[in-house]
Amino acid sequence: MGAVNLQRLPPLPCHRAPRTDLDMTSSDTAVDHSSAASGDGREVVQRDRVVIRFAGDSGDGMQLTGDRFTSETATFGNDLSTLPNFPAEIRAPAGTLPGVSSFQLHFANYDILTPGDRPDVLVAMNPAALKANIADLPAGGVLIVNTDEFSKRNLTKVGYEANPLEDDSLAEFQVHPVAMATLTRGALEGTGLSKKDAERAKNMFALGLLSWMYHRPHESTERFLREKFARRPELAEANILAFRAGHAYGETTEAFAVTYEVAPAKLDVGTYRQITGNTALAYGIVAAGQTTGLPVFLGSYPITPASDILHELSKHKGFGVTTFQAEDEIAGVGAALGASFGGALGVTTTSGPGVSLKSETIGLAVALELPLLVIDVQRGGPSTGLPTKTEQADLLQAMFGRNGEAPLPIIAPRSPGDCFAAALEAAAIAVTYRTPVMVLSDGSLANGSEPWKVPDAATLDRVDPGFATAPNAPDGSDEFWPYLRDDDTLARPWAVPGTPGLEHRIGGLEKADGRGAISYDPDNHDRMVRLRAAKIDGIPVPDVEVDDPTGDAELLVVGWGSTYGPIGAGARRIRGMGHKVATAHLRHLNPLPANLAEVLARYRTVLVPEMNLGQLALLLRARYLVDAQSYTKVSGLPFKAEELQDLFLGYLDGTHPTTAQQGVLA
Repeated sequence: MGAVNLQRLPPLPCHRAPRTDLDMTSSDTAVDHSSAASGDGREVVQRDRVVIRFAGDSGDGMQLTGDRFTSETATFGNDLSTLPNFPAEIRAPAGTLPGVSSFQLHFANYDILTPGDRPDVLVAMNPAALKANIADLPAGGVLIVNTDEFSKRNLTKVGYEANPLEDDSLAEFQVHPVAMATLTRGALEGTGLSKKDAERAKNMFALGLLSWMYHRPHESTERFLREKFARRPELAEANILAFRAGHAYGETTEAFAVTYEVAPAKLDVGTYRQITGNTALAYGIVAAGQTTGLPVFLGSYPITPASDILHELSKHKGFGVTTFQAEDEIAGVGAALGASFGGALGVTTTSGPGVSLKSETIGLAVALELPLLVIDVQRGGPSTGLPTKTEQADLLQAMFGRNGEAPLPIIAPRSPGDCFAAALEAAAIAVTYRTPVMVLSDGSLANGSEPWKVPDAATLDRVDPGFATAPNAPDGSDEFWPYLRDDDTLARPWAVPGTPGLEHRIGGLEKADGRGAISYDPDNHDRMVRLRAAKIDGIPVPDVEVDDPTGDAELLVVGWGSTYGPIGAGARRIRGMGHKVATAHLRHLNPLPANLAEVLARYRTVLVPEMNLGQLALLLRARYLVDAQSYTKVSGLPFKAEELQDLFLGYLDGTHPTTAQQGVLA
């Protein structure tokens, strides 16, 4: 594979030594371990982990602020996990609860699994941000508030009868009122910017203040701002001045008596970069083109939250990647399937509504038996639903959402970084078995980020497309049989159009086994349907691994996709309390691992938490006749570790109602 530049951040060479004891407490608040005096005499507190949430209007730049703090943290070497949360509207009504945008970052000196349950620090840029998020801030948490926005009009807009900064309603928190807009305007007074333009940089003031509080490196942020505003250097310098002003405010004010340090994590030696799930999927697709030796063609229609894959792949034409922004979802998948027919790796990206539109063409790919990579970044539904919120409700659509018997393999990544490997594996299966493959990511993986160890391209497994090059008729004639199958994989030959002597017919009508002529024969159709199903069922997938430290747990928690982190964090906490719980995570959802039936039978209780109304639980109950208990959530937000911790305790002590008692799937 060519030298793909997967790194945008400086290398982070370090060693991994997981410390699973640190994420086991029932509290989600950071714990102070030691302190020392800084050069200016202030106390410097050492912490193992911290959760910070930036919140404000969707136009306040909270996503950019959070992303920059994340980049600084990644550069420093902490393990991290993020949760962006923003409205679906391009510009939601200013100062309203529906218009609040937030970005949460959990960073630590050990390996972490989730973006955190509750923030240790909440930065609220206006009353709406405060009201929407204050319930998540634990008692004693740090609250930094932009006082300039707490006007009577803004307070009334979100239902505050009195200013919470002036009554006792926030007494349980460490409140730091800061006139961010005023201070930012003062810092930019000599730049010639208007008052309005100057105030837009207040998010950089907040970033500077938090960077000072947590001793974050700032060189990468200043470099980023100069690159981002290269065509408007005056805006670059204004944002840098605001950033420095926030940093200086922290140094000079007496309001902050304590700063905090979180040491770098101990990770495996290697080159790391901060990566989101969508970027990882894009890089996995690029890598798949290199490992298969195939040109990559992406046929896509923009849709939240999958559009970033299209944006990223459009930058990599130098690696044989062609991107096509189609006029609609149907055209996108049709073009991708046509590219596969022509000998390329066809890829289409979308979310749930787009999968619905693409379903007929995906069924055509099943009938044609051609490689096709279908990436579904799931979001809340049905219909257009919740475009910017996460959900796992497309599993049954992926399994059965096509007419007729049209099975296909399904792979679900478990973390943002794992999206790279999932895309690479899905492409290998598609090429080897001549089938469309569905990758089920979701909004929390797509937009969330974590440190990702950049793999050595030379170590990635190669996949030979094995194009047909000559006639293959069993009788030795000069005929080409397009549906003559490989004995091991049951895959049919892949013949590139224009190859002399390999002319053949394709289409959606049923084909005769072997010869490929149109056939309406009942027995032939029965055979072809069963062959296509057997091909998918025969794909070898790794056995499911069970995390059961004591080997005698009675509760098994089964997850898939992005539930990996919350389930793992909840299990850590339970074990830290002295309880026994086993976990298993399904990466391959079709076909399921061969040992899954035996694994499920070993445990008295099987519990399946998922962000839908019980789709995997339904499949497990039907396939294995196991009384799988279902715990569901469709709020548009991922599970919290504390939430699952309490759930596991309820099942262990018998206080949580079973699925049958709840009347769900009973």
